[in-house]
Amino acid sequence: MADTVTEPAKAPAAVRHAEEVMGTVFSFDVRGGERDAVRQALQEAVAGLHRADALFSTYREDSEVSRLARGELTVERCAPEMAEVLDLAAEAERASGGWFSTRYRGSLDPTGIVKGWSAERAALQLAAVEGVCGVSVNGGGDVQMLGAPEPQRPWRVGVADPLRPGGLAAVISAAGVDELSVATSGTAERGAHIVDPRTGRPAVTDLVAVTVVGPRLTWVDCWATAAFAMGSRAGLDWLESLPDVEGLLITAGDEVRCTGGLAARLG
Repeated sequence: MADTVTEPAKAPAAVRHAEEVMGTVFSFDVRGGERDAVRQALQEAVAGLHRADALFSTYREDSEVSRLARGELTVERCAPEMAEVLDLAAEAERASGGWFSTRYRGSLDPTGIVKGWSAERAALQLAAVEGVCGVSVNGGGDVQMLGAPEPQRPWRVGVADPLRPGGLAAVISAAGVDELSVATSGTAERGAHIVDPRTGRPAVTDLVAVTVVGPRLTWVDCWATAAFAMGSRAGLDWLESLPDVEGLLITAGDEVRCTGGLAARLG
């Protein structure tokens, strides 16, 4: 009786794309599925990003969020995405005890949640295509991962070291889970842009970067911002209290602080 030879699993086809939108670059990596169907879904996902930018950009005077902030529109007269995002932002504000806010400068500004929400939504849209086994959407360094790129090989994301340009502080692995996201807030690339909602001024903390890991990018993007504004001690304690969330905090003194379960996500 002849031995059975098992052929190695063929790697799923990959469709990749990069799109400039929201003042940054969104990178897509989609594995599996019929190529034309994936490209059609990708075109729709990209259109969704541009629509979100048009609705929520505070730099556009004619955007719905700008008109809403000026009192020219009500939420009910806006696109349905407006109510969805504002409800999510209100939930993030409650969960963070006000450390995440859409009104820290006295005017409505939900941009702190829009990018993560948009990337997560785009990833889910692509994952719904028949035959797709893995999706990664990277929106300016914040990443939503679904499924896996290949059998027995998980998605992995490198976390930049804010104190050593070109180096990595950690590598996050999505092994064993179907959805994982990674978001980082810090001062290394954009300077002191994170605002303390209590003062409306740049947050003064001992941190240079906070990376948060969890299932949904909408939330981890908010949590990274909130934890950074809190500072290393309060931020770490708060992240420890959140279910299914891990964090990596780096101080200006090059001290690394991690939540207790982060080690399970390294690799």
